[in-house]
Amino acid sequence: MLNKFGHLRTPPAGPFRFIALDVEAAGKTIGGICQIGLCFVSDTGSLQTYSVLVDPEEPFEAFNTNLHGISADTVAGAGTFPTVYMALFELLNTHSLVQHSTFDEKALTAACARYDLPMVTSHWTNSVTIARRAWPALKGAGGHGLANLKKHLGLEFHHHDAGEDARASASVILRAEEILGRPLSHLAIDRQLKLPFAKRSER
Repeated sequence: MLNKFGHLRTPPAGPFRFIALDVEAAGKTIGGICQIGLCFVSDTGSLQTYSVLVDPEEPFEAFNTNLHGISADTVAGAGTFPTVYMALFELLNTHSLVQHSTFDEKALTAACARYDLPMVTSHWTNSVTIARRAWPALKGAGGHGLANLKKHLGLEFHHHDAGEDARASASVILRAEEILGRPLSHLAIDRQLKLPFAKRSER
């Protein structure tokens, strides 16, 4: 089943080369997550996008709702962060993750602290950093935010939807690898998927 942007409502089966992650926040606290979006990237570069609404259990700010279109009415009946996050935990914890800026990792960390949940220990890649390496001329010419990269790279996505932004981040990584002429080695399929008891230091 798909949502209005064609995203999956249940995560696909892995393993994946990497997963791009994006979150949207409801209000003033960074851990008040109201949507999680994931883009699953296969070894062949195919993309599958999943998104899920989250009840942030805190008030929505008008500014945030105007930005992403999510309100208290939108998340009525949605699962809370512990329910949604723990259902995704094993999948996230066994793959390398991509985020555009460091907001998403910080938001997850804050939400985990709020609910006393374990934070994933995955390797995180910031696609902003990779974009700066691939397209240095954009510095001072709009920068490396998703909105400017959308124009520069001709990407098609609906900005400030978590699933759409996750897919955009994944696309930035794949385009950057083409420009740089090599894959990012740390985005290979995590060996922990094959060796579930491997030590974290072996990754």
